[in-house]
Amino acid sequence: MTDITNIRRDRLRRGGGLAFLLGFLRRPGLVGSVVPSSRFLERRIVNVAAIAKARLVVEFGPGTGGTTRAILDALPEDAKLLAIEIDPEFASHLRANRDPRLIVHLGSAEHIWEALAHYGLSRPDAIVSGIPFSTMPQALGRRILRALWSCMAPGGRFVAYQFRDQVALIGRELLGQPDIELELLNVPPVRVYCWRKPADEEMTGPPALPVS
Repeated sequence: MTDITNIRRDRLRRGGGLAFLLGFLRRPGLVGSVVPSSRFLERRIVNVAAIAKARLVVEFGPGTGGTTRAILDALPEDAKLLAIEIDPEFASHLRANRDPRLIVHLGSAEHIWEALAHYGLSRPDAIVSGIPFSTMPQALGRRILRALWSCMAPGGRFVAYQFRDQVALIGRELLGQPDIELELLNVPPVRVYCWRKPADEEMTGPPALPVS
């Protein structure tokens, strides 16, 4: 990586930090933190989600794009990343990234099926979520988990990085027991939960279109 690239990334991270804070102040119940994720957390998420082997990844709540950039760095050149963001200003910030593999969708994670169909995408191999399940209505959290699990490819991984354990409490009931890792090199420390969909699990939900 060149010095120029490093300088650009540092500027993006600093600018993203301010945008992240403003986004938290606008919608504290929908933004998981006042500060973006650390590079150590980003690296752990990428590894746990097996991004390097994925053909299609969906990210919920990308914010200003720190985790998005980490995913793109690890993503194969012929793969796609669908970033679903509910905040219009965050979505606009993300669209400044011109990586042709990135698709930015303004909407709710609850409507993942509609987003996939809109862009002609198939079932994702990995879904990464930073949205705060602890501050949303529990009924909405359940709908999101059911929707993502039904659309995910058999053998796929759902990875949620959270400060609190609400997603695990709901997830254990609906998806089973997750693998859990703790990233201490983040402010504050974060738990990374991973559910793996059985390779032989029957697929449910609306049929997805093939990748174009």
